[in-house]
Parts: sequence; structure tokens; C-alpha cells
Amino acid sequence: MNGGRQHWFVPDAFLPAHSSRGFTSHESACVLNVTDQKALLRLTFFFEDRATLGPVELTLEARRTRHVRLDDPHAIGGLVLPRGVPYAYMLESSVPVVLQHSRLDTSAGAYALFTTIAYGE
Repeated sequence: MNGGRQHWFVPDAFLPAHSSRGFTSHESACVLNVTDQKALLRLTFFFEDRATLGPVELTLEARRTRHVRLDDPHAIGGLVLPRGVPYAYMLESSVPVVLQHSRLDTSAGAYALFTTIAYGE
């Protein structure tokens, strides 16, 4: 079975500066590889007023999923994404994959969950 795309774009990303109720506000890049080949992934992060970060190289085994916490430097090659700053990112893959972007925002004292399938081509 094949599905997905090799180039994905998330233009609206934002790590909330504050968290509450014991849950850290965060974002995740959720990647699904349904092919029979390992995916070599590259994440590049873009900002309005600062230099691009990355690319960060990751792998995703065949017929597996990977949930990459974007607030965790260990998950993204040691990069520290700034909180409270809008950014965008691009995911490039050696094989077709599917990218879902998710955000948990606890900054207002409540829980807001945002999720979307990224734009792929």
C-alpha cells in the first residue's frame, strides 16, 4: 500500500509561552509511513524575523508511525524552538508519508487541542 506525499508544509505553528494545570503546551509532527521502505525525514523551521533552523534529519521505519514533540530538543536534533513565536515548518521525506500537525494549548487555564493534516505535494 502506498499513500502520502514527499513534501509537507505547516504554515501555522506556535508553541504557547505558558502552560497550566500540569500539562505542558506543545506541538507534535505526527508522521505515518505505510510504505515498505524506511523514510528519511528532514524538518526545516521558518520564522518571520529570524534565521531558518535545521534541517533536522530523522528516520521512520517502514509501516510505522512517529510522533515528534516539537518542544523537545532531544526529538528534533537538539534544536530549541522558541515559545510564543509564530513559525512554520517543512517536512521532506525520501518516500511518501502522511503528516498530521497537532497542538495542545493549556496557556489559558483550559485545554485546547488543534490538529490538522498538513499541506502535501
